[in-house]
Amino acid sequence: MGEDADTQNINHSFLRDYVTEADVITTAEFSQTGDLLATGDKGGRVVIFQREPESKTESCGQGEYNVYSTFQSHEPDFDYLKSLEIEEKINKIRWIPQHNAARFLLSTNDKTIKLWRVSERDKRPEGYNLKDEGGKVKDPSTVTSLQVPVLKSTDLMVEVSPRRVFANGHTYHVNSISINSDCETYLSADDLRINLWHLGITDRSFNIVDIKPANMEELTEVITAAEFHPQHCNLFIYSSSKGTLRLCDMRASALCDQHSKLFEEPADPGNRSFFSEIVSSVSDVRFSHSGHYLLTRDYLTVKVWDLNMERGPIQTYQVHDYLRSKLCSLYENDCIFDKFECSWNSTDSVIMTGAYNNFFRMFDRETGRDVTLVASRESGKARAVLKTRRVRAGGKRRKDHVTVDSLDFTKKILHTAWHPTDNIIAIAAANNLYIFQDKATSGMHRD
Repeated sequence: MGEDADTQNINHSFLRDYVTEADVITTAEFSQTGDLLATGDKGGRVVIFQREPESKTESCGQGEYNVYSTFQSHEPDFDYLKSLEIEEKINKIRWIPQHNAARFLLSTNDKTIKLWRVSERDKRPEGYNLKDEGGKVKDPSTVTSLQVPVLKSTDLMVEVSPRRVFANGHTYHVNSISINSDCETYLSADDLRINLWHLGITDRSFNIVDIKPANMEELTEVITAAEFHPQHCNLFIYSSSKGTLRLCDMRASALCDQHSKLFEEPADPGNRSFFSEIVSSVSDVRFSHSGHYLLTRDYLTVKVWDLNMERGPIQTYQVHDYLRSKLCSLYENDCIFDKFECSWNSTDSVIMTGAYNNFFRMFDRETGRDVTLVASRESGKARAVLKTRRVRAGGKRRKDHVTVDSLDFTKKILHTAWHPTDNIIAIAAANNLYIFQDKATSGMHRD
C-alpha cells in the first residue's frame, strides 16, 4: 500500500444515475472462497455477484464480478402487538461454509432471520412414462411401452429458495449475526440480548447474553455488535455503546452474563466532553483471520486489540481526527450516530474502514502508513488508477487536497468487505457498489 496508490486498480463497478431509498446498500459480504459477493439493500433485496473464471487468453472481463442472482429476501411487516412497522431493510448477510454444490446464506432485517439455498440447474429430465411433453398426466391405459427418463442439458438457471425462517427471537432490532466455526449454530444479537440458534431448528433459540435491567430507567449501555471466534466454537465477543468489548466462553455457563475478559481503554479525564461517550461507542467488531486479534471501529478511530491484553488496544488509527472540531454540527445533523464497519485483509496486515465524502481509509499495520482513497464515478472506469486524497483542517489548499468545510457528509462509506484471500475489496456508497483490486498481485487485468 503506497502513498500514490498506483497499485490499486478498479475491477468493476455497478453505478446508477439516480438514488432511491430502497436501492441504498446496507451490507456486503464475500463468501468463504471469495467467488461470490452478496449485498443487501433497504428494499429487502439481496443481490449476489459471481466472480468470472480467469482466462489467460482474454484481455478483458477476467475475474470480474457480474450479477449472479437477485431475490427478495424480506418484505415490510407489521407488529400488531406493539403497533410498529418492521422495515424490510437487510441489516446483515452471512455466508455458511460450503459443503456441497449448493450455497447457503443467512440474511436478517430488524426481526426475522432467513436461511437461503442458492443452487444451479443446467439439466432437466425428459422421457417420463406417465407425463406428456407438456407435463400433463397421461392415462395409464394408453401407455404401451416403458422408457428410461434421461437428463438433457439446458440453459443454466440459478435457483434461490428459502429453507428456514427464524422468527420471534428478538424483541429489539437485530444488529448482528455470526456463523459459528462448527457450521451448525449461529448467534444473533439485538440491543440487549444475544441468542444462540441451531441452523436446523427454527422454533426455539437459547439466550446466552441478557443485559436488560429490571428497570429500564437503569439502562446504561446497549449491545452494538457480536461475532464468533473463527476457530474456537465456544468463544464469542460483543461490543457495547460504552466502547467496551466482552469476550465470553460458553463452556463457563449457559448464560454468559459474566464475561471471561473485558477489553476497555482507560478514559482520559482531561479530554472528556459531552460527545465522549457517543464517539466511543463501538459500531463494528471483527476477529482477525488468525483469531489472535480484534478490530473495532468507533466514530473517530479504528483499534486493534490483542486477545491476551485487556488493558487497552495495541494500535489506534485516527480515521478522521479533523472532525473533532465539527462534533457539535455532526450531532445536530445526526451524522455522529453513523455506524461505520471495518475489515481485515487476508493476512491481517492491513485494515480498511469508511469515512465521509465517499472516502475510505487503509492502514498498514506493519509500516504504519495510511492512505485515503475515494469511491467516485471518476474512478468507476475500467482499470482506472485510484488517486490518494488528503484532508486539510486549515491553511492553504493544495492540489488534490480537500478542506474539512468542503466535505459532503451525505456521501459516506459505511459498508466495506475484503476478499478472504486476494487483494479485492468491495465498497458500498449509497446505491453504488465499487469493487477494486490490486493489479500488482492479482494479474486479472493488463496494465
